[in-house]
Amino acid sequence: VQLQASGGGLGQPGGSLRLSCAASGLALDDYAVGWFRQAPGKEREGVSCMTPKDGNIYYTDSVRGRFTMSRDLVKNTVYLQMNSLEPEDTAVYSCAAEKAEYYSRGTYCQTHFRYWGQGTQVTVSS
Repeated sequence: VQLQASGGGLGQPGGSLRLSCAASGLALDDYAVGWFRQAPGKEREGVSCMTPKDGNIYYTDSVRGRFTMSRDLVKNTVYLQMNSLEPEDTAVYSCAAEKAEYYSRGTYCQTHFRYWGQGTQVTVSS
Protein backbone atom coordinates (compact mmCIF):
# COMPACT_ATOMS: atom_id res chain seq x y z
CA VAL A 1 0.00 0.00 0.00
CA GLN A 2 1.35 3.39 -0.97
CA LEU A 3 -0.15 6.83 -0.62
CA GLN A 4 1.32 9.80 -2.47
CA ALA A 5 0.15 13.25 -1.40
CA SER A 6 0.67 16.31 -3.56
CA GLY A 7 -0.71 19.75 -4.25
CA GLY A 8 0.56 21.72 -1.31
CA GLY A 9 2.20 25.08 -1.63
CA LEU A 10 1.66 28.71 -0.88
CA GLY A 11 -1.90 29.98 -0.80
CA GLN A 12 -3.25 33.41 -0.05
CA PRO A 13 -5.83 34.11 2.63
CA GLY A 14 -9.20 33.63 1.00
CA GLY A 15 -7.66 31.59 -1.77
CA SER A 16 -7.85 27.92 -2.69
CA LEU A 17 -5.62 24.89 -2.97
CA ARG A 18 -6.40 21.30 -3.87
CA LEU A 19 -4.53 18.39 -2.37
CA SER A 20 -4.40 14.99 -4.02
CA CYS A 21 -3.60 11.61 -2.52
CA ALA A 22 -2.90 8.93 -5.11
CA ALA A 23 -3.28 5.41 -3.76
CA SER A 24 -1.66 2.25 -5.06
CA GLY A 25 -1.86 -1.30 -3.81
CA LEU A 26 -5.40 -0.82 -2.56
CA ALA A 27 -8.91 -0.10 -3.78
CA LEU A 28 -10.12 3.09 -2.16
CA ASP A 29 -13.71 2.04 -1.65
CA ASP A 30 -12.47 -0.81 0.54
CA TYR A 31 -10.63 1.62 2.82
CA ALA A 32 -11.38 4.40 5.23
CA VAL A 33 -9.30 7.39 4.20
CA GLY A 34 -8.47 10.63 5.90
CA TRP A 35 -6.66 13.92 5.66
CA PHE A 36 -4.68 15.05 8.69
CA ARG A 37 -2.59 18.10 9.39
CA GLN A 38 0.07 19.12 11.85
CA ALA A 39 1.12 22.69 12.44
CA PRO A 40 4.40 23.56 14.17
CA GLY A 41 4.14 23.05 17.90
CA LYS A 42 0.68 21.49 17.65
CA GLU A 43 -0.66 17.97 17.73
CA ARG A 44 -1.79 16.29 14.56
CA GLU A 45 -5.50 16.72 13.92
CA GLY A 46 -7.96 14.96 11.68
CA VAL A 47 -9.20 17.42 9.07
CA SER A 48 -11.56 15.26 7.05
CA CYS A 49 -12.18 11.52 6.92
CA MET A 50 -14.26 9.28 4.70
CA THR A 51 -15.80 5.94 5.54
CA PRO A 52 -15.20 2.89 3.36
CA LYS A 53 -17.87 1.76 0.89
CA ASP A 54 -20.58 4.42 1.36
CA GLY A 55 -18.07 7.27 1.56
CA ASN A 56 -19.66 9.29 4.37
CA ILE A 57 -17.47 12.26 5.22
CA TYR A 58 -16.56 13.92 8.48
CA TYR A 59 -15.06 17.42 8.75
CA THR A 60 -13.50 18.99 11.76
CA ASP A 61 -15.35 22.14 12.82
CA SER A 62 -12.64 24.57 11.75
CA VAL A 63 -12.82 23.52 8.08
CA ARG A 64 -16.47 22.57 7.66
CA GLY A 65 -17.99 24.65 4.88
CA ARG A 66 -14.58 25.56 3.47
CA PHE A 67 -12.95 22.22 2.69
CA THR A 68 -14.41 19.42 0.59
CA MET A 69 -13.10 15.86 0.55
CA SER A 70 -13.84 13.63 -2.41
CA ARG A 71 -12.59 10.49 -4.11
CA ASP A 72 -12.22 9.26 -7.66
CA LEU A 73 -12.45 5.47 -7.65
CA VAL A 74 -11.27 5.23 -11.26
CA LYS A 75 -8.11 7.22 -10.57
CA ASN A 76 -7.89 5.71 -7.08
CA THR A 77 -7.25 9.18 -5.73
CA VAL A 78 -8.60 11.18 -2.83
CA TYR A 79 -8.81 14.95 -2.93
CA LEU A 80 -9.10 17.77 -0.44
CA GLN A 81 -10.38 20.98 -1.98
CA MET A 82 -9.49 23.81 0.35
CA ASN A 83 -11.32 27.12 -0.17
CA SER A 84 -11.40 30.34 1.83
CA LEU A 85 -7.96 29.56 3.18
CA GLU A 86 -6.95 31.03 6.49
CA PRO A 87 -3.45 31.47 7.96
CA GLU A 88 -4.49 28.94 10.62
CA ASP A 89 -4.67 26.32 7.87
CA THR A 90 -0.88 26.41 7.56
CA ALA A 91 0.41 22.92 8.32
CA VAL A 92 1.86 19.76 6.87
CA TYR A 93 -1.05 17.77 5.42
CA SER A 94 -0.95 13.98 5.17
CA CYS A 95 -3.34 11.37 3.87
CA ALA A 96 -3.97 8.04 5.54
CA ALA A 97 -5.88 4.84 4.88
CA GLU A 98 -7.15 1.82 6.78
CA LYS A 99 -8.82 -1.30 5.48
CA ALA A 100 -12.58 -1.51 5.95
CA GLU A 101 -12.43 -4.66 8.06
CA TYR A 102 -10.46 -2.73 10.67
CA TYR A 103 -12.70 0.32 10.58
CA SER A 104 -15.21 0.80 13.39
CA ARG A 105 -18.42 2.55 12.42
CA GLY A 106 -18.56 6.16 13.55
CA THR A 107 -14.88 6.54 14.38
CA TYR A 108 -14.00 8.59 11.28
CA CYS A 109 -10.72 10.35 12.04
CA GLN A 110 -10.37 8.52 15.35
CA THR A 111 -9.65 5.37 13.37
CA HIS A 112 -6.22 3.87 13.85
CA PHE A 113 -4.85 4.40 10.36
CA ARG A 114 -1.96 2.10 9.50
CA TYR A 115 -1.06 3.49 6.09
CA TRP A 116 0.26 7.00 5.70
CA GLY A 117 1.54 9.06 2.83
CA GLN A 118 4.29 11.60 3.12
CA GLY A 119 3.21 15.08 4.08
CA THR A 120 2.75 18.05 1.84
CA GLN A 121 3.30 21.56 3.17
CA VAL A 122 0.49 24.09 2.95
CA THR A 123 1.36 27.66 3.82
CA VAL A 124 -1.29 30.36 3.86
CA SER A 125 0.17 33.81 3.85
CA SER A 126 -0.16 37.12 2.05
